Amino acid sequence: MKPALRILAGPAARAQLRERGLAPADVLAIPGAAGGPKGLILNPLDRFVFGHWLAGAGAPVHLLGASIGAWRMASACLPDADAELAEMARHYIEESYLDAEEVQKARASGRPVRQPGAAAVSRAFRARLASHLGGRSDELLHHPRYRLHLFTSRGVHPLLRREGRLRTLVGYAGAYAANLRSRARMGEWLERVVFSDPRDALPFALDDYAGRICALGPHNAFEALVASCSIPFWLQAVPDIPGAPPGAYWDGGITDYHLHLDYASVLRGEGNSLATAQRAGERSPGRMAGNAGRQEDGETMMGRRPRDETRAEAPRLVLYPHFQPSVVPGWLDKSLRTRHRATARLDNVVLLVPDAEWIARLPNAKLPDRRDFKTYGADHAGRAVVWRRAIAESERLADEFAARVAGGRPIEAEGLGEA
Repeated sequence: MKPALRILAGPAARAQLRERGLAPADVLAIPGAAGGPKGLILNPLDRFVFGHWLAGAGAPVHLLGASIGAWRMASACLPDADAELAEMARHYIEESYLDAEEVQKARASGRPVRQPGAAAVSRAFRARLASHLGGRSDELLHHPRYRLHLFTSRGVHPLLRREGRLRTLVGYAGAYAANLRSRARMGEWLERVVFSDPRDALPFALDDYAGRICALGPHNAFEALVASCSIPFWLQAVPDIPGAPPGAYWDGGITDYHLHLDYASVLRGEGNSLATAQRAGERSPGRMAGNAGRQEDGETMMGRRPRDETRAEAPRLVLYPHFQPSVVPGWLDKSLRTRHRATARLDNVVLLVPDAEWIARLPNAKLPDRRDFKTYGADHAGRAVVWRRAIAESERLADEFAARVAGGRPIEAEGLGEA
């Protein structure tokens, strides 16, 4: 039977896998992409990787997340990662934003069910997230090995600094038009803000796009997580997160849909640093003119650090469980196919993705996705059954990964970016 799991790797990662396989000590970071319910297909693989394979002592592993990826990575930082990731999937599957009374009235009258507004969806989502992670910020920030980094998108253009029905619509239209010209231009409208575990800086250069880092702490972890999951127009923006610049914060997937970052900067001895390792107010090369030198309390501008020769034997691979074989930079790049290509930034990335033929055998011949909310409408139970079946089938992904990494055997990976 054809494997359900594909292993793709950039050139440096592919050479290392071919030489000595993959061990927990090789892993420097794990990204978690935005993508809504598609991320559920990775749940059994997440549970094995975080709850078992990486669970022992070792060097810090950086967990980067945007949107559902942020919820996945936060769950992995809790003491029992296996159980908490299973709980995260349960919460996500059981999400239903439809008002029960409205559903009953619509059925009685034969009219379509009215969809809830962003305020109602935000209230429901906050309540569900709080039932899982509320009051647990200290646990997220004290894992002995994992370091959490939550990606958000902050409005910097006057139209997007505050949320408003018309101004947000016009603002995102402007961001879309700017992004058609270049991702750098979109930085004039929305910047990347990473809420980062202060114990260890992100080890990658983040000068590809306008942005900044703010310290992640008990005072802002929950709000940052809500913001990272707040899809524009579907949920409300999160305003004025403590310890960060004022403004409206949205889903981290807007600026960093699949977290196509410069992971290979660690191979060049370059990376990011917090305020203790750089000049105060240092300008990020990714920032647009006119934003240089700004620094708020608890934050540091993104920049590079000098070559560190002591990291020669340190972990250097990025293990990336993903639901598709391409790593798309921003949400507004989804239709721009030329931006889906693998780049040299991914040279040390090991991408774990489900095979297309295996996906075709899932319920509805596809991954769970956000369209299912509309397809199933008020049939919440029917949608939940289909999503649970898909997760059950994806146990194969975890089993196959466990078999491939067992015993330190060499792994012949596919080239990242090949057919």
